[in-house]
This record gives sequence, structure tokens and C-alpha cells, in this order.
Amino acid sequence: MSESVTRTLASTPGLLASLDPLLREWLPRQRWFAGKGRPVTGFSPVAATELLPADGRLGLYHLLVRVHQPPALGAEPHPGDCYQLLIGVREALPPRLAPALIGHVEQGPLAGRTVYEALYDPRPAEVLLEALRSQARIGGLFFERDPEHEIRPGLVPRMLTAEQSNSSVVYGDTYILKLLRRVLPGVNPDLELPLALAREGCPRVPAPTAWIRAERSGQSYVLGVLQPFVQGASDGWELALRELAKGEDFAAEARALGRATAEVHTALARALPTVTLGQAQLTLMTDAMLARLEAAAQAVPALRPYVPGLRSAFEALAELAAEGRTWTAQRVHGDLHLGQCLRSPGGPWRLIDFEGEPARPLAERRLPQPPLRDVAGMLRSFDYAAHSADLPVPGWAETCRAAYCSGYAEVSGVDPRTDPVLLRACETDKAVYEVVYEARHRPDWLPVPLSAVRRLAGDDGTTASSAPTSPSSPLSRRTHP
Repeated sequence: MSESVTRTLASTPGLLASLDPLLREWLPRQRWFAGKGRPVTGFSPVAATELLPADGRLGLYHLLVRVHQPPALGAEPHPGDCYQLLIGVREALPPRLAPALIGHVEQGPLAGRTVYEALYDPRPAEVLLEALRSQARIGGLFFERDPEHEIRPGLVPRMLTAEQSNSSVVYGDTYILKLLRRVLPGVNPDLELPLALAREGCPRVPAPTAWIRAERSGQSYVLGVLQPFVQGASDGWELALRELAKGEDFAAEARALGRATAEVHTALARALPTVTLGQAQLTLMTDAMLARLEAAAQAVPALRPYVPGLRSAFEALAELAAEGRTWTAQRVHGDLHLGQCLRSPGGPWRLIDFEGEPARPLAERRLPQPPLRDVAGMLRSFDYAAHSADLPVPGWAETCRAAYCSGYAEVSGVDPRTDPVLLRACETDKAVYEVVYEARHRPDWLPVPLSAVRRLAGDDGTTASSAPTSPSSPLSRRTHP
């Protein structure tokens, strides 16, 4: 592949216009589409590259498209999210590709052809791997790899169909290519942090083998990352639900996962700068938490009765900062939960997907944070798992939470439970985020974070903090509504 076989939008002016009616119907149905619940009002091109000529039996377009929608309730006007699309073009789809159908084009340069989600098709997926293997540049797309790692040709691709906020293709059980769907210009932590951890020799995170970038109008976008595939692995969510279904204890796994988290945090603190958070920085952080709470309450009425109790979690943290308390902040995972952790039978835990919370701005995701943000995310994940069990197992989440904190302390030397005010604030902020996410994307799941909200606000008859207690974390330090 070379520059000569590519065309940009300048030579295919009607491409996006011809796809417009099909994409308006197809995009909102995709799991990774972030703008659900709001109509699509139009599209504007960011970049288009022809990877396989559309006048052949099989065509392939790589598109970066900005999607225009009215702003969400209470949100500021927004120029529109940019999405990465891989559009396959055929005369007609074979039955095996029926789930990938986008639609039949009626006008423009592809009139009379059928377009579809190309990642379902092995040939387009092979094109991407070959481009990475050969370190190709195609139009504004850059396929780059670690020079110390060769990529073997001929690996058979298969698309993973599990629900996720991006798309992944596995190549011969050797590599997995994660393609980011909602893309932003700038340094993406999903590539930045695993590369930093690889330099530190941290075995808990698969090291990137190759990656895809786009350059457009002086801006760089990370589009995908190729990493070793952990064969036979299950994610922590699957493992937890499996043990819950059998009524089995998950404490040993939770403890090992706590150790793995602490190892990654320790390596990140070595690899990248750390900062001290004093009163000024904590004021900014708690103000942001309070602002997110107020915005969430506007968007989700069910949250409003708990706002005073939840606000107290952030106010208590601000009070400690005003008294002179400081904390260390560093780069963290940013969206840690059971689904972001892998373990193969008899193997160690590994952490994946360092993209951070997709709803947050990229610059915010790259800021140093207290490591307890990740800890709080995992504690929330144990609650999610416990609520998802067909048959409740009393005390399961509490046991896992305690074991995870103990494992974390074994490696880091610091038990998260000894900082209950910060831990409660981080867990509250995470629960508020979950409420908004579930209300917008999975309303049936809304009772799960709302049950945590009641507990964290102190409205369920318990203490406001849900952190597992330890002799060194007195409840007297926690603030009640």
C-alpha cells in the first residue's frame, strides 16, 4: 500500500453525503456511540482514506467523521464528537456478513453498492495488520510499531462481538487490535501509559506492539493500539460472576488484584511525574466534583434527594485540605473496574484499557490523580458484580473490598482504608458518574449506582462511607450528612 492508491475527500466529494441517511440510522444503534438519546442532525468530514479501491469487488474506506447533535440537557454547546469508521463496500453481502450491514447506497459515488461495518470481514482486518506490519503511511494514516517487535504475516483475524465502548479484532490468538471509536486529538493515555509501563518493565500490562495514528490539520489522533493477546484469559467481571453463581468466595482473587493494581501504580509513579495536591489543587478538585454532582442531579432527577448527603463527601475533603492536609497525585488507570482486568488460568492479573472514562475530556484524563481514584473504581465494581448475581451472596462485596484493599497495602505499603475521607469522595464521584452513564445508556442498571448513592449519602441507615473498616481507619474521621 502506498500514497498513490489512496484518495481523500477532495476527490470523493459526494461520499459522506451519500452515506448520511444510512449513518443516521446505523450509528445510534452501536454500543460505542456516545450520543444516544439525541437525534443526529448532520455530519462533517474530518478525514477519509481509501484503503481498498471501491471500484473493485471489495472496497474499504477509513473515515473520521464529526457527528452533530443537539447538546445534552444542561450541557454546553459542543462541536460534535469525532468517530472512526471503517466502511466496507460490496455489491451484496454474503450471509455471514449480514450482522455488519449498514445499508444500500442510493446516490453518489457508491450508488448501487452495499456498505457495512468492515471489521466483521477478515479481508479488511488483514489490511490493517499488514499496514502495521509494514509500517505503512496511507494518506494521513500512520501505521507504526515498536522496532524491536516483528509482526508475523498471515494471522487470521476475528472481530470480538462482546459489548464494549470500542472495537477489537484478534489476530490468530497472538495480537489484539483495539480500535478507538470516539477519537480526540492529542496524546491518548491508552497508548501513552502502556508504553511508559513497558519502559519500566511492568509485566502487569501488555506492552504495545504497534499503533495507528492520523494527522489532520496539524492535529494528531491515536486511532488504535495492537498488543499481545492474553490467550485463554477471562476478565475479572466474568470470573467474579462465575464465582458468585457458585456461591464461591472471591477474596483471594480480589487480594491478588489489589496487589496487581498497586504494582501498576508504583511503576507509573516511577515512570511519570508525581505532584503534591495542596489546598489550591484540592479546592479545584472538589469544586469539579461538586459541579459534576450538580450537573448529574439536573440530568437525572432520581439523584436529587441525595445531593445534600453526597455533597458532604466532597465538603469533608475540602475541610481536610483547608486544615493543611496534602496528598500525592500521579498518573493512574482512570477507569479501573473488573472488566478492565484479565487473568488466564494459573496466570497473573493484567490490567488493560488505559483510555480513562470516555465521557471526560482527554486533557482531564491525563492529569495526575490520587491513586485512590482507581481503588474507588474497583470497589464500585465489586458492588456492581454483587448486584448482578442471580442469587445474592450476603457480604460478598464487602469481603472482596476488604481483601482488595489488603492486597493493595501489601505492595504499596499504604492501606486505602487509612484515608477514608478521600476514598469516600472518590467513590462518591464515581457513583455519580455511573448514575449519569446508566441513565443515558442502560436505564435498567440505574438501581445499581443508586443503591451506592443511598449508602454514600448516608440515607440507607448506614454510615456515609462504605470503605471496609480496619483498625487504622476510625469511623470518626468520616463525615455524615
